[in-house]
Amino acid sequence: MMFVPNSILPLFIVALFVAAQAIVPPNATFKYINEGSFGEYIVEYSADYRTLNIGKFPFLLCFYNTTPDAFILGLRMGNRHSESLMRWVWDANRAKPVRQNASLTLSSDGNLVLADVDGTLAWHTDTANKGVVGLDLLPNGNLVLFNAKGEFVWQSFDHPTDTLLVGQSIRPTTGPSKLVSRLSANDPSDGPYSFGTEGRFITMVYQTTNAKNKPLTYYKFDVFGPATKGSLAILDFQSEPEWGESNAHELRFGVSMDIFQSSGTLILSRPKYNTTYSMLRVDIDGNLRIYTYDPNVSWGAWEVTFQLFDKEERWGISTSECQLPRRCGALGVCEESQCVACPSPSGLLGWNKACSPPTAPSCKGGAKVGYYKVVGVEHFTSAYKDGAGPVKLADCRDKCSRDCKCLGFFYREDSSKCLLAPNLGTLVQVSNSAHVAYIKQAE
Repeated sequence: MMFVPNSILPLFIVALFVAAQAIVPPNATFKYINEGSFGEYIVEYSADYRTLNIGKFPFLLCFYNTTPDAFILGLRMGNRHSESLMRWVWDANRAKPVRQNASLTLSSDGNLVLADVDGTLAWHTDTANKGVVGLDLLPNGNLVLFNAKGEFVWQSFDHPTDTLLVGQSIRPTTGPSKLVSRLSANDPSDGPYSFGTEGRFITMVYQTTNAKNKPLTYYKFDVFGPATKGSLAILDFQSEPEWGESNAHELRFGVSMDIFQSSGTLILSRPKYNTTYSMLRVDIDGNLRIYTYDPNVSWGAWEVTFQLFDKEERWGISTSECQLPRRCGALGVCEESQCVACPSPSGLLGWNKACSPPTAPSCKGGAKVGYYKVVGVEHFTSAYKDGAGPVKLADCRDKCSRDCKCLGFFYREDSSKCLLAPNLGTLVQVSNSAHVAYIKQAE
């Protein structure tokens, strides 16, 4: 129960009355139907699209689809006057596509609603009767619903999908705390890769197809160092002019902790031009990239201005593409970002996309479990989790054999560390022959 002193009761009632009476004026309401001809310009994922009359350079709200009659309400970034690709930077209903003749409506109650052709609710902002008086798409790509004071009642920046635009943040304490990749170019639903924060760390995580398995961390960075207590409170994607350089910008994270007011910046790259129109994305392959759009050129307007996993060491941490969980598919040995071999019971064979683990033994009692050995490799998570131990090799093997989720294990003969693997994926080649993998197979 809320206590309201008598002295302010009349003001409190007036405030409630004013908020309740605030409505979207008729000239600001709208209803768009997903119908008509498709756009003719080049867009990401080879999608078909229909534009809505909600835009601000270089952003435009659209219905788009990559499979027939399965439309996403999305925000497009780019310029049709450029001959370069236009990219999708935000999706409203990636988990629940709508069909032809679906509608997007902003009614007088202030709720922005996406409904399928049969009236089924696909997505909404949950802002009915909360004082909304209008909608706007800001120059930074933030779609907002605002009240009579100009305050944001709802904003798309609070609901990122796989992308951050400049000025957008990840705030673990308020709303989504991570970006999640698309499943594929043809399927916009959530993929297996995510980027966000975990305690005081920036992390990238891979979720196997088996939802019962714990997510696997394949990148982890302690921004402020192990001596700092607390958790990251904000991760803000920024583009700022570089000090002393009139034509250069820094792409960076602004970071702060939830205690002691610790804050700082983590520089990602320094392109020699204005990078205000940049987007940071968890891509379909699990890499983290920044794409920068230059509106002053008519061809090749997009440039990759940052890539977390490449052939370079970053912030003292190796970030080879070999650490990407599926860089070499379901199973493959990776060296210097290249897939070099397919491990098999007969030895190392030439790698191809069909390379995969052998058929696992049945989990039913009595099934015989066998293994074959691969020398000089580590799991893609080994940089952050080298396993339990010391334990004997036989005990490590038995533990994997008893675990139906275990597809193999990684053993360090020099330290007797044992790492069970619910997913194999990329095997990172190392020079230490004491680091070995054992791939489970039916005998």
